[in-house]
Amino acid sequence: MNIREIIKELGQNRMSLFGFVVVSMLFLTGIFAPVIAPYHYRDQNLDAANESPSKEHLLGTDQLGRDTLSRIIWGARTALFVVIVSLALGTPVGILLGALAGYFGGLVDTIIMRVADILFAFPGMLLIFFLAATLGPRIDELARSIDLLDPLVKGGFIDYVVVVSTLSLIGWAGMARLVRGLVMSIKERDYIDAARSIGAPSWRVIFRHIMPNAISPVIVSLSMGAGGIILSEAFLSFLGIGIRPPNPSWGAMIFSNYQFWRTRPMMVWVPGLVIGVIILAFNFLGDGLNRALDPFTKRR
Repeated sequence: MNIREIIKELGQNRMSLFGFVVVSMLFLTGIFAPVIAPYHYRDQNLDAANESPSKEHLLGTDQLGRDTLSRIIWGARTALFVVIVSLALGTPVGILLGALAGYFGGLVDTIIMRVADILFAFPGMLLIFFLAATLGPRIDELARSIDLLDPLVKGGFIDYVVVVSTLSLIGWAGMARLVRGLVMSIKERDYIDAARSIGAPSWRVIFRHIMPNAISPVIVSLSMGAGGIILSEAFLSFLGIGIRPPNPSWGAMIFSNYQFWRTRPMMVWVPGLVIGVIILAFNFLGDGLNRALDPFTKRR
């Protein structure tokens, strides 16, 4: 099925179409944030601090006079960056280890899955918090000791490194377990036996014959997992161990403004609502992709 057919299939379900539109808006907003946002996320105006919504500031300003709407728009770029880089780092590792475990079995399977089981033995969010709180100071200290990395430290880039590293270390295990199960099922089919019988090497059997037939569930899993990554980043930033101000993060915005939730509830509810809508959108999109890519689901 090509991309046009997938989009057509998504359009037949309102919730899936909603998810597709919202996720597309997230990507466009993150990419073109400097053009869309009326102000830069660092711009401060103490004379306009804690202002209510107005023509100049549609969602008001925070305690430092920064435009709330602009920081929400720039926060989309933060969320998009964290999602893309976390998936780009963790997914290939999970796919590779899961494929090796499912295809070879035995000792290879035991070692890889026991490592994954160690990660699954802890509550996911709790383990993420622990790793971020542990790795953050170490990475920051190491970066400060290297003169070439000092500009990155001052620019807050190390915060992104900590968040992405933490989510990648946790995220590969779920993908490995999914791919392992798919590979174990597919490798028993006749065309795989035929490929082996003509002397095809193991790497060719895995990546040329098995993985192309397992890609659909992987895509669905990535879509479902993206919402979880955004929620995890927001939690880490809310607790102060993720993306810290002045860098824009929806979770950090909620923490910075929660004391105004009675007098100016929009300062808290708007970024929280954005997070909730995007998480739902990724879930709806994943469900739609599952229907579009799974022929058995489409028949029912």
